[in-house]
Amino acid sequence: MLDLAIVIVNYNTKDLLRACLRSVYASEGDFSYHVTVVDNASQDGSIDMVREAFPQARAIAAPVNGGFAYANNIGLRAYGFGQGKSLETLPRYALLLNPDTEVPPTALAEMLALMDARPELGAAGPRLILPDGSLDKACRRAFPSPMSFVYRGLGLSKLFPTHPRFGQYNLTYLPEDEETEVDSVVGAFMMVRREALEAVGLLDESFFMYGEDLDWAFRIKQAGWKIWYYPKVIVYHHKGAASKGNVKARRAFYEAMAVFVRKHYKQQTNPLLYGAILAGIAVKGGLDVGVTWLRRQRMEVSG
Repeated sequence: MLDLAIVIVNYNTKDLLRACLRSVYASEGDFSYHVTVVDNASQDGSIDMVREAFPQARAIAAPVNGGFAYANNIGLRAYGFGQGKSLETLPRYALLLNPDTEVPPTALAEMLALMDARPELGAAGPRLILPDGSLDKACRRAFPSPMSFVYRGLGLSKLFPTHPRFGQYNLTYLPEDEETEVDSVVGAFMMVRREALEAVGLLDESFFMYGEDLDWAFRIKQAGWKIWYYPKVIVYHHKGAASKGNVKARRAFYEAMAVFVRKHYKQQTNPLLYGAILAGIAVKGGLDVGVTWLRRQRMEVSG
């Protein structure tokens, strides 16, 4: 029986993907694992690099760039997940791993040990550290409640990050080395128990990019499982490698926020507040996308 099925979705990050795979294959510990790389129609030769340099990995070239959830589901199905198969025939755990991460030698073994010791956990994630040494705040989150949208929109979460109310979304009021139950970890490194995965199904492909991990975590917790932030394990994250300065990616971020709100909060939220949240997402998203586009144009002109 395979202990761990690792799915890595890549889009034009060949060099980072190579470093990620090297770190994965340098893993230590008594467990079995297999890697599937799903390439989202890259143009940088990523898929050829995987096939040549890492023949032990399964390389799947997606026919189109269908997004993060779409490509991860291709990889998960390759292991038999989401197809009604007997649990005993499936890997014990699935890991979503970004190509812009690097895992220390014992990271996978330690995360597996945590999951084995805590059968109530449906999913877990480690502490993710950015290149500047700071915490990737997305690695431990609460679900974005209607009021957390308001706090973020007004900038209160940045002004008062240590306040439990205003810092609720990214849990910035907690020490980053505090092990705790959370609503969600991030899809850059998200280890999921097969029983939880099969209970809730695959990722929702309504999310092109961003938000699909939150939605998955939401469904996992609804099914009665816990989700755990485990800072004793540290993984390095070169965040935004495939999306930095990308107008489409910024638009997808705000579209994902709107999809999450419509899917999970429309029915129980006051109509006026619900409309105000969607309007706020649209306005802030429009401004952000516009600024990103202008910066891109300036870079192209100056370059």
